Amino acid sequence: MKSLTMGIRFSAAAMLLAAAPIAAGQNIYKCTQGGQVAYTDHPCPGGNGELLHQADDTEVIDRYLRLGQDELAKRYADSRHLETLYQQRLDARQQALDDKAQRQADEAYAAQQRAEDAQQQALADQAAERDRLQAENAALRQQNDAYQDQLKQPVYNAPPVYWGAPPYRRGHRDHDGDHRPPPSDKPVFHPCKQLAGGRTQC
Repeated sequence: MKSLTMGIRFSAAAMLLAAAPIAAGQNIYKCTQGGQVAYTDHPCPGGNGELLHQADDTEVIDRYLRLGQDELAKRYADSRHLETLYQQRLDARQQALDDKAQRQADEAYAAQQRAEDAQQQALADQAAERDRLQAENAALRQQNDAYQDQLKQPVYNAPPVYWGAPPYRRGHRDHDGDHRPPPSDKPVFHPCKQLAGGRTQC
């Protein structure tokens, strides 16, 4: 019984090795060598290992088409009378390529639009900043002109008023009987001196 089982496994491994040139890259094998476990898409050396996944016809054809091996995909399909499946997978592959090309074109266009929008925004920001600076400069020039005009105008500040003598009643006589003249009703003005910066000192 043991010999029969080993013979069956050897035959299965031989069959996988024979089919490898056609369906290589589709099956998944678990190989054990020297106590190390490895997973591969090729049959294990010496036919030892375990087939974990057996690829179906669609996977095989898609694999060939994905690798650009259209002739191998067609040969595989023709050998199994899968012309209809081959054409379907070929059309699906072409549609996927067209969709990918369209997405790339859309992404490139969107990137170009973003770059142009960013450039336009930068120009708008520069123009706004330039206008703001020009407005500030105009306001400063107006203030400076107004200040220059003020410097050219004569400055008059009302000087403080001092009365000639302490207040007392009109006609009041002192202790000696002298009659002092009443204080003047007019204020006494003291001259003021012009200082730098439009200031005055009295």
